[in-house]
Amino acid sequence: MKSLLITQAKIVNEGRIFEADVFIQDGVIAQIAPQLSVAADVTIDAAGQHLLPGFIDDQVHFRDPGFPAKGSIATESKAAIAGGTTTFMDMPNVKPTTTTLENLEAKYELAAKTAWANHSFYLGATNDNIEEVKALDPNATCGVKIFMGASTGNMLVDREQALTDIFTHSPTLITTHCEDTPMIKEQEALYREKYGDAIPMQYHPDIRCREACYKSSSFAVDLAKKTGADLHILHLTTAEEMALFAPGPVEGKKITAEACVHHLWFTADDYAEKGGLIKCNPAIKQQSDRDAIRQAVKEGRIDIIATDHAPHTWEEKQSDSYFGTPAGLPQVQQSLTALLDMVHDGVFDLETVVQKTSHNVAIRYQIEKRGFIREGYAADLVLVDMNRPHTDTRDNNLYQCGWSPWEGHTFKSSVMSTIVNGELKYHQGKFAEFTPGQRLTFTR
Repeated sequence: MKSLLITQAKIVNEGRIFEADVFIQDGVIAQIAPQLSVAADVTIDAAGQHLLPGFIDDQVHFRDPGFPAKGSIATESKAAIAGGTTTFMDMPNVKPTTTTLENLEAKYELAAKTAWANHSFYLGATNDNIEEVKALDPNATCGVKIFMGASTGNMLVDREQALTDIFTHSPTLITTHCEDTPMIKEQEALYREKYGDAIPMQYHPDIRCREACYKSSSFAVDLAKKTGADLHILHLTTAEEMALFAPGPVEGKKITAEACVHHLWFTADDYAEKGGLIKCNPAIKQQSDRDAIRQAVKEGRIDIIATDHAPHTWEEKQSDSYFGTPAGLPQVQQSLTALLDMVHDGVFDLETVVQKTSHNVAIRYQIEKRGFIREGYAADLVLVDMNRPHTDTRDNNLYQCGWSPWEGHTFKSSVMSTIVNGELKYHQGKFAEFTPGQRLTFTR
């Protein structure tokens, strides 16, 4: 493995921005100092660029195995590298579903051959796999995923006793998708009666309504308090839900919350232009909700920012039917630069972006020696040029599905280099030869 020296970088780490050199050897950060005089195989002059710990995305759907037309671990993790993401945690609603320990290990075997980035996989909960959950080694996975809202196949957990059992007996962190399915079904019936299948997309946030989100999220929080479970609620979308979570640092919290980039960016006004391209579950809602979520990020009620990257083919997203348009959008290649646009716009500062996309993820999931720029830690790093614009186009999009909801948007910043486990995997628009990322280890 080649040694690497990064010089004159503006390092963003643990609430500070300071200029220093970083020497990387044998995959780890060996030295950090203002001026290093060491011999290295490769030297990057990073003058004028910011060095961040790599984005750790705790929620992606890379569609592997089972849905090769939408995406694969290989294609989507390569796109992630180009976007500055060095680690991903993948969801279990694939085919076959990752709801057994055998299927969980099979995904790791697949990733060991195809994943550009570091990785971990969730074990999915069902109404009847509590014995698999109980048998889980907490260090074998990033967490247990519960769909407390409509999902793929057998993955909706809607029996209260099953939920209580999972919350009581899970040996590791529980993550939840929170929407109340009966309330959503009622709304679907009302709108179907009025519009048939051609429901205008603008009504998606009324069908996947705020009341359904809050009912499910508040139930999950109450159940976690009752059982003592370690709970992390994913992709929150309403102002009301923000009050469910305590402000402040992530350290020591048993109940934490996540927001996704698209819910921090888009609003219901964007359905007029984007239509089904931004249909996702839970739905993008009003500007007042987006603003409340942004404020919650700054207050520490939202602990983590992720993507919920969920690609579908362009053809699927062009359906004339509301019900025929699948929910989910691809964004792991654009997520960091979208957040950097928010830094330019004064929504967040750069230190907060790093905290929510790297530091807090490592802390909450107890990831071993990643998520910080520290000596002795894995060299998972990204160099960004804050003042180098680039436009998102079909030509530079790397997803299997070939599109993104940001198409045509000019970002104010660019990812210049991505380093994974000390390897310069992406540099100035070019990729190194493929080498696999590592399976995450935890300190649980």
